[in-house]
Amino acid sequence: MLEKFFKLKENGTTVKTEIMAGITTFMTLAYILAVNPNILSASGMDANAVLIATALASFIGTALMALLANYPFALAPGMGLNAYFAYTVVLGYGYSWQTALLAVFIEGVIFILLSVTNVREAIFNAIPMTLKSAVSAGIGLFIAFIGLQNAKLVVVSGATLVTYQNFSENFRSVGIGAILALIGVLVTAYLLIKNVKGGMLFGILITWVLGILCQLTGIYQPNPDLGMYSVIPSQIISFDFTSIGKTFGQAFNVDFGTVKIMDMVVIVFAFLFVDVFDTLGTLIGVSSKADMLDQDGKLPRIKGALLADAIATSAGAVLGTSTTTTFVESASGVTEGGRTGLTSITTGLLFLLALIFSPLFLTIPSFATAPALILVGFYMIASVAKIDWNNMLEAIPAFLCILCMPLMYSISEGIAIGVISWTILHVCTSKTKGKVSALMYILTVLFILKYIFL
Repeated sequence: MLEKFFKLKENGTTVKTEIMAGITTFMTLAYILAVNPNILSASGMDANAVLIATALASFIGTALMALLANYPFALAPGMGLNAYFAYTVVLGYGYSWQTALLAVFIEGVIFILLSVTNVREAIFNAIPMTLKSAVSAGIGLFIAFIGLQNAKLVVVSGATLVTYQNFSENFRSVGIGAILALIGVLVTAYLLIKNVKGGMLFGILITWVLGILCQLTGIYQPNPDLGMYSVIPSQIISFDFTSIGKTFGQAFNVDFGTVKIMDMVVIVFAFLFVDVFDTLGTLIGVSSKADMLDQDGKLPRIKGALLADAIATSAGAVLGTSTTTTFVESASGVTEGGRTGLTSITTGLLFLLALIFSPLFLTIPSFATAPALILVGFYMIASVAKIDWNNMLEAIPAFLCILCMPLMYSISEGIAIGVISWTILHVCTSKTKGKVSALMYILTVLFILKYIFL
């Protein structure tokens, strides 16, 4: 039955490979179950309710990805979008979190319409293959940078903006965590070199076990003030799901008399803009890495993938979480051989299990998942080999796209700079025929207007 539904042989994979890939994707995504409640609770939302909503929205979105598109991509409430939700819309603009949820719901409905009418698919197909390769490489650098930060190997510095960790400071907490992350990178790299199936997953588990041993022997000492928590579970399971009632349906519990129409338009557009290009960027990057794009650089069944993302956003808003989107961490499962929706189904079911075993999953430290993210970056940067670096007209926009993603800390900004520079340089050199589509012109104008007015 699994073979018939997911077409495993046709995609050159097996049930075992897909399940291992799904588990790996979940392990690299599990941090969202802890991070999202922490961020959204700053807006006044109940953290436990947000955790449940996060798990359910992730399951719905990821299951839809499998059923509608048969792709190994996982969805969850997006990082960056949750911060915009809490710190800009609620704390900055002064709106209630219920109003912010309504904006997310409206954004999701617009997404559904765009997906059904092929607008999003047309946008995807309009991006040149060179830029698609650049996006994949840029995401690789971006996700590796996230891994370095999660491991606290890279920290903020006043003089140089970022710098390496000073291991002598807070050695028994941050220092040990960073060292364990480095060990995890080497262990995971060794497993990958030896072609061990599930190498990413085993790397995470081995690093976590080393952390537990360090805490039991007193080498590692948790320090919550520094973001270093106990890696030993104090509780294994929990069946209390009643808190979801505090956020469920609250997107429609809004006092419309306090909402300014133009403010709502701007808020919805901001959610829409970031989500559409983060999603497209992730689909381009991960599918390119998995060789899922056809000879024209198009992703088959993209309409189903985009529709899954759109429906999940609206469903997540009803449940009580910020925009649900396709995650770049899906690349970790793809790297493990995931090629079909069975990978997604596995990841989605683990999100459901996480509701019960949340105390266990939430103790997996970020320094244990960081090595997987760093090495996923290694795999994805290989896409630069597909770029013709001797053709400066194509290579320079690609370079700018790659450069901006990690340095601007945004996938969508990297895409924007890549598209703008691609179009302008082709126009200035009078080489637009067959190179710049009508949609590329439209996207360029929209991106420029965004920088002017937003």
